[in-house]
Amino acid sequence: MLEKLQIVKQRFDEVSDLIIQPDIITDQKRYVALNREYKDLRILMDKREQYLEFTNNLTEAEEIISDGSDAEMVDMAKMQYDEAKAGISLLEEEIKVLLIPKDPEDSKNAVVELRAGTGGDEASIFAGDLFRMYTKYCEGRGWKVDTVDFSEGTNGGFKEIQFEVSGEDVYGTLKFEAGVHRVQRVPQTETQGRVHTSAATVMVFPEAEEFDVEINPKDVRIDFFCSSGPGGQSVNTTYSAVRLTHIPTGLVAQCQDQKSQHKNKEKAFKVLRSRLYDLELAKKMEEDAALRGTMVTSGDRSAKIRTYNYPQGRVTDHRIGLTLYDLSNIVNGDIQKIIDELQLAENTEKLKANNDVI
Repeated sequence: MLEKLQIVKQRFDEVSDLIIQPDIITDQKRYVALNREYKDLRILMDKREQYLEFTNNLTEAEEIISDGSDAEMVDMAKMQYDEAKAGISLLEEEIKVLLIPKDPEDSKNAVVELRAGTGGDEASIFAGDLFRMYTKYCEGRGWKVDTVDFSEGTNGGFKEIQFEVSGEDVYGTLKFEAGVHRVQRVPQTETQGRVHTSAATVMVFPEAEEFDVEINPKDVRIDFFCSSGPGGQSVNTTYSAVRLTHIPTGLVAQCQDQKSQHKNKEKAFKVLRSRLYDLELAKKMEEDAALRGTMVTSGDRSAKIRTYNYPQGRVTDHRIGLTLYDLSNIVNGDIQKIIDELQLAENTEKLKANNDVI
């Protein structure tokens, strides 16, 4: 383990030197990438210091025990030996996970899109419930949520809603939520008390930086329109809402959340960049998933990933066969336990694929 950590230290020293070089600072793309790498390596360096401390304590304890001349010192050394042995064992597991090559997109912010699927009004209400769940979860993590665009359902909720989430390691966490979510419950609109199944699709894109994707202005058609509110009412009479159409791909991004046309245009371009970036990323994820045989983050947006069963108070994540009878807390934003299990499953797969590294 120390040999591997020594290689990491050499890279850490190299990156520490690179990020203060003037030519690196002026190359924004490389500077951002190196800063992210520095942050990840810094965590490993802290673990390395702890590991060295434990190994030194272990060596010291072994020497005292083998000497055996002072009974009291031997008893203390045995305690020190046990603590160091247990500490080393725990640290090795943590370091193994930290040594798994990290996806560079994981540290990015995210654009999340929820769309009502099958189920009519009930699907829109469910999409609204998911938006509330994610908003509460993000607020609990100290992340910022900004609505970009939305279309309200006729009986509440949303036909679709798009929002940005900014904070630390947002995409690396929320990417596990991408896919089809199903709800089984008696809809508000149901008079016979029958349980219906409705669905909503969650899409999660890594937020692309300007240097990640270059968009030719000639390839984008820009339309301006009035922002609309509930029931199609006009919120304002100025053409502040912006719709962008990327002609080569047909991708559309729009924003009507801000009163300023300029701010809406800026947000819409951010979403468009992220959509284009996601196109390439989705191809890569499918290739990676095929290689690893994983469904945890396969990029398949048609895959049914989770069911929320209200009559039984049950939430099931189908990718890893996880069932929790804690629906009320989960729909109120307590989804960390599910994400932890999904991250563990992905890390286990990566460990198998990286046996030569670990």
